[in-house]
Amino acid sequence: MSRDKKVSQEKPKEIKPSQEGLTVKKDENFSEWFTQIIQKTELADLRYNVKGFLVFQPWSVLSMEKMYYYLEKVLQKKGHKPYFFPTVIPESNLKKESSHIGGFTPEVFWVTHGGDKELEEKLALRPTSETAFYQMFSLWIRSYNDLPFKTYQRANVFRHETKATRPFLRSREFHWIETHCAHESEEDAFRQVKEDMNTTKEVLHDIFGLPFIFFERPSWDKFPGASRTFAADVLNPDGKVIQQPSTHMLSQNFSKAFDVKFKDKDGKEKLAWITCYGPAVSRIFASVIIVHGDDKGLKFPFEIAPLQVAIVPINKDDDKLIKKSKELKKEIEELGLSVEVDLSEKRPGEKFNYWEMKGVPIRIDLGLKDLENKKITIFRRDTDKKEVVPEKDAIKTIEKISKEFTKNLIQKADKIFEGRIKDSENLSGIKKIIENNGIARISFCSTEKAGTSCAAKIEKETGAFVRGTKFDEDKKLSTNSKCAICSKKANHIVYVARAY
Repeated sequence: MSRDKKVSQEKPKEIKPSQEGLTVKKDENFSEWFTQIIQKTELADLRYNVKGFLVFQPWSVLSMEKMYYYLEKVLQKKGHKPYFFPTVIPESNLKKESSHIGGFTPEVFWVTHGGDKELEEKLALRPTSETAFYQMFSLWIRSYNDLPFKTYQRANVFRHETKATRPFLRSREFHWIETHCAHESEEDAFRQVKEDMNTTKEVLHDIFGLPFIFFERPSWDKFPGASRTFAADVLNPDGKVIQQPSTHMLSQNFSKAFDVKFKDKDGKEKLAWITCYGPAVSRIFASVIIVHGDDKGLKFPFEIAPLQVAIVPINKDDDKLIKKSKELKKEIEELGLSVEVDLSEKRPGEKFNYWEMKGVPIRIDLGLKDLENKKITIFRRDTDKKEVVPEKDAIKTIEKISKEFTKNLIQKADKIFEGRIKDSENLSGIKKIIENNGIARISFCSTEKAGTSCAAKIEKETGAFVRGTKFDEDKKLSTNSKCAICSKKANHIVYVARAY
């Protein structure tokens, strides 16, 4: 469902996984930092021989599986039922809603042959699944008693991006969840949109630690076929935003095209109101990397870390240390945490750097002296500090850190927003804010077609985009407010930012 602006990126050069750590600083060369962190921590292999497609490696898959778990848990708690839909969609389905197919046609991968035989009808590799779900909605929904009808699936979707791709941020295949819901009234549908926004906060912010603002997109940036589009923009340390989950009030053209109708309490036939919501897990993972990572490497919120505890015996050949390491591993696993004992051939310092780069939240450094003194040395990646605790308190300390860890990352991430949003009254002011990695808040003439020329001017002069109006914005326009670009009467307060 995501239809955010595309920004061309250079193709990342190949970097072999290495134990030497990152060689660039995040705030000095973000692009190179991002490339190195993906390849050196082995999140993905970029060498697959189809452009725009990558191989997800265990360190990203393990984390993403946990991300799926939390998203699906919340969705199911709120009444969404899971489905698996086919990967292919008939061309005739896509054509049923003209604005939808018009928005996606340039990006569709088409299947034209089955073996040597040409298919009677082309099949699309799903770019999104509205036209698949709603065909079935017309068969499943009969009465108001069937509503709300709340579904979701986790799936891969395919889009032939015409500009340069960027691992996790913009690929030609990405991994996501999409929800599709039918409702009795427009008011019910909008309540679902607000519930989707709350789901985003409960999971993306409160578990994944990502700060964001929900914007209602301007008319020229709506999802194809939507009457209203709302999207969460995650702000990165470099001042750019990444569009994350978007939720949509779809026009009733979908209900008409696919005959999604129901009989109300009076027996009258009515069109259903449809909403959809799309958290792209592979893209959210990119924000986790970017927002929390630092010059040492990755930092994962505790709940979604691929590995939560690493135990490093300083001398891997000492039987006492190995025995103690295995005992600790067993005790920590009883807390429900994932643990690994590092028995590799690396030197201790290399092991420390390796696990820090990989973003493991807790590392236990176990040496003979500590063992003799019945002490345990614990390193925590949220604060990058060590503490020595009595052996008898080790498990209690690990449990305490596990509860504090993500809260500390959230607190740090939320500071990204502090002071970044600045007001401006003209184009030169907007340029200055954008150049200083900020978000400009301006008075604006119109988020409908009338405002497109002002939006285009902003994009041309600053490289930034009108992201939309902030949902539930408290700040009000004064009666004599003028558009910061054309000086005509302002009808909205909008936010302007650079984007990936």
